[in-house]
Amino acid sequence: MQAWRVHDNGEPGEVMRLDEVPDPQAGPGQLLLRVRAVNVNFPDALLCRGQYQVRPPLPFTPGVEVCGEVVAVGEGADVALGSRVLATPTLPAGGFAELVPVEAAAALPAPDALDDAEAAALHIGYQTGWFGLHRRARIQSGETLLVHAAAGGVGSAAVQLGKAAGATVIGVVGDEDKAQVARELGCDLVLDRRADDIVAAVKEATGGRGADVVYDPVGGDAFVKSVKCVAFEGRIVVVGFASGVVPQAALNHALVKNYAILGLHWGLYNTHDPAAIRACHEELTKLAAQGTVKPLVSERVPLKDAAAAVQRVADGVTTGRVVVVPGQAGGDR
Repeated sequence: MQAWRVHDNGEPGEVMRLDEVPDPQAGPGQLLLRVRAVNVNFPDALLCRGQYQVRPPLPFTPGVEVCGEVVAVGEGADVALGSRVLATPTLPAGGFAELVPVEAAAALPAPDALDDAEAAALHIGYQTGWFGLHRRARIQSGETLLVHAAAGGVGSAAVQLGKAAGATVIGVVGDEDKAQVARELGCDLVLDRRADDIVAAVKEATGGRGADVVYDPVGGDAFVKSVKCVAFEGRIVVVGFASGVVPQAALNHALVKNYAILGLHWGLYNTHDPAAIRACHEELTKLAAQGTVKPLVSERVPLKDAAAAVQRVADGVTTGRVVVVPGQAGGDR
């Protein structure tokens, strides 16, 4: 089969190489999936660079979020052949390939309301958003949610989930094209981080109170602005550092303003509370069936273009989700 592999760490467009490799097998407790779609995540770029918290042995295949069809079932696994499932492959055997083995216990049924590309983009980003907003921040209907990078893959999920929770959503974006995307996603107010005074605008929109919940996958200057416009007893959910800058929190400031800084590493729930992940998936499936959430897939690209797709996500020039569809012959941008 064909699989993209990283032989040396570096920029995705330079170090990802499309190789011919032996077909994998389904081991005990595993499923073998024919990959129908694999969502590009920012961690794929970090993995290529050797900057992610997990560093698989070289060579490895990136791709941490797939929708696939079950074509073989290993000993001890109980999933019907032909089932369409979502899974997070275990590296070094990631999803940018024609076939991938996954753990049956962690596979989830793909929602019928979503096509392959949409389903592939539902799992990590929306689970992260749901756990961040509901489990960590305990968001309440009527509160104000500030989402950084609101037109991106992670941010767009938080916008939709915030609206579903009954929040007023303020989205921060980087240009007018992304601002239009954020409006279409449902943001009540959209701010351009390059042109607008974020702190003043958030305070004005909230009558001086500030944002009750801040969802921050960016870090850096976004976090600096967040602490200046978070409300009394507000909650800042730290999701990632797409800016490349890990901010240093001034805990005396958190003390005098009475706000909370909440870390969110979604992957830990796989270890500590896997039942919560399944319960969350059931909720997301219901929301997808209602049309309340629908992953914004901006590009569907063939397998041969996966390296370029990961590079564009790494460079921050995409909106929504870019999804690799191995069975697709040409690009759809």
